[in-house]
Amino acid sequence: MPQPAAPAPLPPAENRFKALLRSAGLLDWFLPALFGVVGLAYLFPQAGGEASVLPWDALNTGGVALVFFLYGLKLSLSSLRNGTRNWRLHVVVQLTTFLLFPLLALAVRPLFGGAQGQLLWPSIFFLCVLPSTVSTSVVMVSMGRGNVPAAIFNASLSALLGIALTPLWVGLVLHPTSAGGTEGLGRLALSLAWQVVLPVGAGMLLNPRFGEWAGRHKGRLRVLDQVVILSIVFVSFCESFGQGVFRSYAPATVALLGLGMVGLYFAVFGLVAGASRLLSFPAADRTTAIFCGSKKSLVHGSVFASLLFPATAATGALLLPLMLYHALQIVLASIMAQQFGRVAQRAEALAGAAPAD
Repeated sequence: MPQPAAPAPLPPAENRFKALLRSAGLLDWFLPALFGVVGLAYLFPQAGGEASVLPWDALNTGGVALVFFLYGLKLSLSSLRNGTRNWRLHVVVQLTTFLLFPLLALAVRPLFGGAQGQLLWPSIFFLCVLPSTVSTSVVMVSMGRGNVPAAIFNASLSALLGIALTPLWVGLVLHPTSAGGTEGLGRLALSLAWQVVLPVGAGMLLNPRFGEWAGRHKGRLRVLDQVVILSIVFVSFCESFGQGVFRSYAPATVALLGLGMVGLYFAVFGLVAGASRLLSFPAADRTTAIFCGSKKSLVHGSVFASLLFPATAATGALLLPLMLYHALQIVLASIMAQQFGRVAQRAEALAGAAPAD
């Protein structure tokens, strides 16, 4: 009688720790590079300012259009159609992203008094009206043993809805184009159409022919996305440092802002978890709702900051809460997704060991 195969040995603890750090993004080059370009902007603000020999505006404009074209290239219409069935889950995720977050920001607005608070609160509100991430949401849902197809659908849908809803929220509350009147609104609409809507549409039209190629090279294409983000962040912070926007920010203020971002993350996390239980979502859908609903996209934030607040020295300050939230959401969500995955694995093991009726 053949002996059953021995179970594969567990990887050493050191390797498991490295795998956790890598999944959290802490062994990836991008997060250190993100704070590195901020440091470069602080040391050499003139390098990204108007006196620079490089045409940063043209480079970033073309980069933004290319990023959204490649995003559309990876987006299949058939996958969007197939994902519409689990509508209650989708409604919870999108309402969390585009309604719960902004309402929480509006609720704390009275706490931000004084000149510093008046500068800080709009950047927090801007963070709260951004769409969810795509890759990070899907990775965290997969780690937590959630509903991965639903995560892909909701992350993609959030990115598409954000093209309209983020500028709408910003226009209603922050009025970034009020100084330009109708002409300013027209320029904004033209910029969104030229740099976002048309590239996404063109990419989706070419998906049947080149979508498989984009899927095979998604790692390299992701590097291109990250380089464009770093360029936008560098220019934004060069302008802000050059104009002295951060002179009034004490280290304690930045630390309190970081704690506030942690509080925002856990507030949304808890509210979505409670709503998912009230709606009797299965465990996999609860995981998807929590991890898709609690994310915010640095890609869209960088792009919309340059489009909605052009030629302003405060753009770097506008991105500060988003950068802190981006780093925190990767670390916190990665740790929590690991825990969700262990709980789901134990539940599956118990269900498999239960005797049949």
